[in-house]
Amino acid sequence: MKELKVTIEFWKEGGVYVTRCPELDMLSQGDSLEEAKSNLFEVIEIQFEEMEEMGTLDEFLEENGFRVKDNILTSQREIIGFDKSFGR
Repeated sequence: MKELKVTIEFWKEGGVYVTRCPELDMLSQGDSLEEAKSNLFEVIEIQFEEMEEMGTLDEFLEENGFRVKDNILTSQREIIGFDKSFGR
């Protein structure tokens, strides 16, 4: 697999650390930040391998705005911020 450059969100739910890649909408968890991050990349790798076998990986990456530059997969969608808001 090519090198992958993505954003990773971290938060804690009870005693478990959760990670999410917003560009791919994939999540994982672990007992530490490092484990949660490692598990997230394992989830991404497994998902990519399955899509590769089905012949849908390139389409998935294109639909999610990824391009390859210098052998690195990078999302062309720029995350500009996060907001915690209260609704009415």
